[in-house]
Amino acid sequence: MTTLATAPTAGPRPARMWHAVLRLHRVPLIIWAVIFAALAGVLLWAYGPGASAARADWRRKCGSHGCGWSSAISSYHLAHAGVEVTIGAIPYVAAVWAGAALIGRELETGTAHLSWTQGVSPTRWLATTLAVPAALITAGSTVLVLVHRLLFDAHKVPVTWNWWDDATFTANGPLAVALSLLGLAVGALAGLLLRRALAAGGLAFVATALVDTALGTARPHLWPWATSHGTLATGYATPSNVLFGDKGAVTSTGAHIADPGCGKSEKCLAAHDVTGYFSHYHPDSHFWPLQLVETGIVLAVTAAATAAAFRLLRRRTA
Repeated sequence: MTTLATAPTAGPRPARMWHAVLRLHRVPLIIWAVIFAALAGVLLWAYGPGASAARADWRRKCGSHGCGWSSAISSYHLAHAGVEVTIGAIPYVAAVWAGAALIGRELETGTAHLSWTQGVSPTRWLATTLAVPAALITAGSTVLVLVHRLLFDAHKVPVTWNWWDDATFTANGPLAVALSLLGLAVGALAGLLLRRALAAGGLAFVATALVDTALGTARPHLWPWATSHGTLATGYATPSNVLFGDKGAVTSTGAHIADPGCGKSEKCLAAHDVTGYFSHYHPDSHFWPLQLVETGIVLAVTAAATAAAFRLLRRRTA
């Protein structure tokens, strides 16, 4: 009797989750690629021909007697401001996308459960579902921040762009990338909590807005203020191009009090024991300390939201 040896059959190849994520969400990913290309193109235009045309018009039309802005100057500044607003909106788009489409819709329609029955563990499903858009958002946002800084540092028209303005501050450093990842993590957590696309997207948007607003309010206090002192003769002696904080009067003991509004009245100044004035401010050298501290806080909140999402998923699929 002849025994036929059977060749060992190869096991099924592990599912390529990243490929499935790209296919399932190819439309929003294409939209993100288009938005990224458009924003980068606008920034590069403003850095190159837009800046050259605006500078030429400024030299020709603006002087000591005022300035009538031309379309070139207006377009240059509109490009800068428009891109900043759009970069600031990316975290909200990421939150809604993650909460409504990436997580909420897949749980609502059963797509996620189907993946779990095909050799993909829930943890691996969530990790890949978040890793793919996180990588694309990080890469795109990083490029936009670098190009924005290139434009900001090379600003050739003498109209002030304040480094401390919310939109400029966010777009000029890694905070823009961190906030986008925060939106993604918050959206994922909202999707797992509610398992409904529309409700999860709304919750993610509101939660991201609350965190963003709270951080913006706390921002000036994340790094010690610089302090300037002025005499009764000079008044406040605060440098230019700074983010102002508190200000008031200084007494003979060195205590800081609210400005009594005495003006030049010696009697009033003596009655309140005012010997000078103080101002708290952040100079432009404080940009990076403030930027990095806030970025660290955002990344910590992002890590906490991500950890909470994985823990919630494990509890529900145990």
